Amino acid sequence: MFNKVKTLKGYKLHSLDGEIGEVEEFYFDDRYWTIRYLVADTGNWLTGKRVLISPYALAAVNKEEQFITINLTKKQIEDSPSLDSDKPVSRQFEQSYYGYYGWPMYWSGTYMWGSYPYLVHDPEIWKELKQDEKEWDPNLRSTYDVMGHNIQATDGNIGHVEDFVIDDETWAIRYLIIDTQNWWPGKKVLVSPKWIERVSWSESTVFINLTCEAIKQSPEYTEESQLTRDYETELHQHYDRQGYWIDESVTKKHCR
Repeated sequence: MFNKVKTLKGYKLHSLDGEIGEVEEFYFDDRYWTIRYLVADTGNWLTGKRVLISPYALAAVNKEEQFITINLTKKQIEDSPSLDSDKPVSRQFEQSYYGYYGWPMYWSGTYMWGSYPYLVHDPEIWKELKQDEKEWDPNLRSTYDVMGHNIQATDGNIGHVEDFVIDDETWAIRYLIIDTQNWWPGKKVLVSPKWIERVSWSESTVFINLTCEAIKQSPEYTEESQLTRDYETELHQHYDRQGYWIDESVTKKHCR
């Protein structure tokens, strides 16, 4: 199921024994463009502590009643490794955090979720996973901070990042929603992170290897657009790119 970051902001967070706050933003890594943490606004409950929730603990997104179910108790969250509100997420913190909950480390392996290309919730499978020696150093980015970044095509600027589309099965960012109002008033388009050539964080600019004309002719995205597989297929065919679902299907078979 697809969800937009701006839509999820403000959703209530239901733990196993009560509400703990609401969604504030998300942190993702700039290698796999996958959500690594939900940042919770806990109000006055845990003042001065930034509460991060890994997708390993996110059970379900309820769009009708606008809440996300978390498979953790308040006590577990309260006793988890502390991250001061004014400090970045360090490797030391992540190792302590994942060790506390006993989850497989996503940065240890060659796939999106470490030893697996998708999110595994079964502890029995975790026991079988072998931590890969090929660890990589994740650079976490805030969805809030990246919104507004300029989008640079191969032959000019085409707009800015307005939002992100998340797949809540894998918690991968499937698309960036691009507002082209400064270039082509009224139209929004979708761009896959796989089509990004590089990102200049210092210049707040995302460089994509697509031309302005190709983007101009791409299927339009509106608030009413249904992100069906047919729509996605049309989008990928327009850019002559293979769908992520094909790549991931092959990878899953390889892992079995």
